[in-house]
Amino acid sequence: MKNTTILIPKGEVSLSQIESITQMFTAVNEALSESGAEPAFQLEMVAFKHVNHLSNGITLNVEKHIYDLEQTDLIIIPEMKGDIETILTENKEVLGWLIVQQSKGVEIAALSKGTIMLIGAGLLKNKQCTTHWMIGEELKRKFPETKLQLFKVLTDEDGLYTSAGGFSYLNLLLYLVEKNTSREMSLLMSKIFEVDIDRNSQSPFIIFRGLKHHGDEPVKRAQEYIEENYRDKLSVDQLAEKFLIGRRSLERRFKKATENTVIEYIQRVKMEEARKSLEASQDTVHEIMAEVGYSDPKAFREVFRKMVGISPVEYRAMLNRQMTGLHTAPAEEQ
Repeated sequence: MKNTTILIPKGEVSLSQIESITQMFTAVNEALSESGAEPAFQLEMVAFKHVNHLSNGITLNVEKHIYDLEQTDLIIIPEMKGDIETILTENKEVLGWLIVQQSKGVEIAALSKGTIMLIGAGLLKNKQCTTHWMIGEELKRKFPETKLQLFKVLTDEDGLYTSAGGFSYLNLLLYLVEKNTSREMSLLMSKIFEVDIDRNSQSPFIIFRGLKHHGDEPVKRAQEYIEENYRDKLSVDQLAEKFLIGRRSLERRFKKATENTVIEYIQRVKMEEARKSLEASQDTVHEIMAEVGYSDPKAFREVFRKMVGISPVEYRAMLNRQMTGLHTAPAEEQ
């Protein structure tokens, strides 16, 4: 049996994630019990404070203090609300405790923005991790030594687990179920909780926002020009000439400032506009392709897949499925 501890850090913590952890692991134990097997997870909760304020103004009383925890195998950190600096400042002592636990061989799973705690503790230095894409730019800036893989739904390295944003944490919970029980049990839980177990990328949900928190003004002007003229066929030579920068210098400075080559940035801007059109209009894929300056369907499809993770047709089909689910849900409930 895996001794599993839900950590409640200081600050506003996600109640829904605490409930999901409890419900899924309890469901696993119940399914195992029905088959005559031993439970897989022994759950408990610890906190730095006995009284904790969760999301939606709810107060949670936790009897066990983190320093009263004698032994555990797995710690799960739910998502916290607030800015990165506040979370890390309020939880300095908790970060030190996590470092000690990891040195004892305890596995630690951080759900969504809970990854901030592992990064702040220095446990993910030079390790792959993921989190909600909306805080990716800031984390890269503050912790450049961390290998953020924002396209991934979850990561697993040296007993440290992280998940992407939104409801992606459910995929990490399913992964932990499979790792500690079986693929069959994980599949059963995916059906019970209606989670797409094989989703492995959050790329279709990432909104591209070019890095602009840098001091290179010519590069920033080039970024703005690309974003305003995405319908045109743009080239590195054209931009270098317009902003009076040598081609090689522009490419070097652009990559350093934005973490993208000039061509990659142009492609990302065009694909973001194409995605918006797929979401908001009834235009055909061919029409949208032309709107963002592409004339070769194969090239457009390949770049879209590279940036978004799926093809334009698959992306629109995904949107249609989501809309169908929204429209049919009330009827199913009646």
